[in-house]
Amino acid sequence: MRILGLNAYHGDASAVVLADGKLLFAVEEERFNRIKHSAGLPKAALKAALEQSGLLPNQVDFLAIAKDPNANLLSKLKFVVSHRPSPDFIQYRLNVSKSSKEILKNPGFFFGGDGKWRAKGIRVEHHLAHAASSFYPSGFERAALLSVDGFGDFSSVMMGIGEGNQIKILKRILFPHSLGIFYTAATQFLGFSKYGDEYKLMGLAGAGGPRFLNEFEEIIRLEENGNFKLNLEYFLHASGWVDMTWSEGEPVLSRAFSEKWTKLFGPPRGAQDPLTQRDKDIASSVQALFEKSLFHLLNHLYEETRIKNLCLAGGCAFNSVANGKIFDNTPFEKIYIQPAAGDAGTALGGALIVAHQRLNQPRNFVMDHAYWGPEFGEKEIEEALSDKHKMLSEERVKIEKINDENQLCQKTAKEISERKIVGWFQGRMEWGPRALGNRSILADPRHPGMKDILNERIKHRESFRPFAPSVLEEKAGDWFQMKIPTSPFMNLVFPVRPEKKNQIPAVTHVDGTARIHTVSKITAPLFWNLIHEFGKLSNVPMLLNTSFNDNEPIVCTPKDATSCFLKTKMDVLVLGPFVITRS
Repeated sequence: MRILGLNAYHGDASAVVLADGKLLFAVEEERFNRIKHSAGLPKAALKAALEQSGLLPNQVDFLAIAKDPNANLLSKLKFVVSHRPSPDFIQYRLNVSKSSKEILKNPGFFFGGDGKWRAKGIRVEHHLAHAASSFYPSGFERAALLSVDGFGDFSSVMMGIGEGNQIKILKRILFPHSLGIFYTAATQFLGFSKYGDEYKLMGLAGAGGPRFLNEFEEIIRLEENGNFKLNLEYFLHASGWVDMTWSEGEPVLSRAFSEKWTKLFGPPRGAQDPLTQRDKDIASSVQALFEKSLFHLLNHLYEETRIKNLCLAGGCAFNSVANGKIFDNTPFEKIYIQPAAGDAGTALGGALIVAHQRLNQPRNFVMDHAYWGPEFGEKEIEEALSDKHKMLSEERVKIEKINDENQLCQKTAKEISERKIVGWFQGRMEWGPRALGNRSILADPRHPGMKDILNERIKHRESFRPFAPSVLEEKAGDWFQMKIPTSPFMNLVFPVRPEKKNQIPAVTHVDGTARIHTVSKITAPLFWNLIHEFGKLSNVPMLLNTSFNDNEPIVCTPKDATSCFLKTKMDVLVLGPFVITRS
């Protein structure tokens, strides 16, 4: 039974393929068209999903799309009558709904292969897809479920219970009240206006203090039974003036905050303005209230379920700072967050709902790694190097092929220990926004100036944003105050042990924490071996790991990686067995 899952007409468009309940392939559209958070139709992602899974359109049994225009329909109608949003906004939403329905009726018209598709189309509610994407691959037989984001199918929060093959929905919080919109509005107010910039606010928060917390508590009001409400005077979305559009794939979200923010905090920061202490303190206050609100939801969820396993999903599940504090602020003892917890992951969740809740297929798949994207062999690597031969020659690079993996890791580890910056391209690409050792830029975590060097030479990003450590799984507890043994998807922040901070300054945030990626010898043997070799040279069993890109989506192909190497000041590029070194 082959199921194709799609996230379409939404940010982070994506496609996945399941066969008999097991994941074969998962990828975001942005990796192919090179537009961050690409929205619209995931044409290239779907094409790659079919090709690399060895499927033809007529071999797909079900096509699931994570959008259900009929979900919460009565609440939508009541809102339109009572709030009278703008006609343009209503028409925009109707057009999106119509397009998603048409995909399921005639996928060949949108994706090619017209007349060859026999798949049955199924719509899955947005937050149900989020919850399913976390629960079904978690390995938990029973778990409490929470999905939190901006909005999807007219809701911003869904609580539920997952047990066996079934998901039971306990509660929704509906439009216009949303923690995601609150966080987005604050992000925009601080001058970070690109779609998906919320992680910048999270990074900035560690540099400030929550001195505006009282003011923000007038903007979000926590209520009984896990409820909350936004003070809508501070927002524009309830009037229908906030929507997401995309031109050639790039999603653009219009301004979410009203003029009342200006009256309370002063003028919004411009994108090029220097960051002031006010801005840092606003970020800290927003993060503190977000955490308080999240724990409010989670503690109510626990009271309702009395289950200590938690599956978390939705865009807000990327708030790794809050995630790391769940253990100290709620009764939950185990947490699972899959690597594409945001909207890309709804493609997976929609497909899993069909497999398990509709078809009652057994759960026989646990997602314990993120390597579900495309893979490229030596032929493609040699073609990329040949294509860039002239530019590589001008750079006076040395190209060496090392077939022995141990020798490859030893050489690369030595380069990193000598403070070289290394692009590392291996195996199947990661699913989700984190580089987890197959499409990574690596550096020495011991170097106190390495963060500035990376930002100047490679990443060209804000100085306050931290870099993450990739640490051997079995050594993580020696270096970090871990609340659970592993963090394989880099979505939990924990404190660095006080006695270790001075040894790894490049991956320690200003508040003494780090966003940790634990590396397993079983699921990532080559990357584990590289870190192990670096540990033998340095007595530090970790590497600084950041995504292989420069203000673009993470590289997908050998050509992408070679282009990124050439346009930056990276010292070494390791493409499979090929080591390309600048002289």
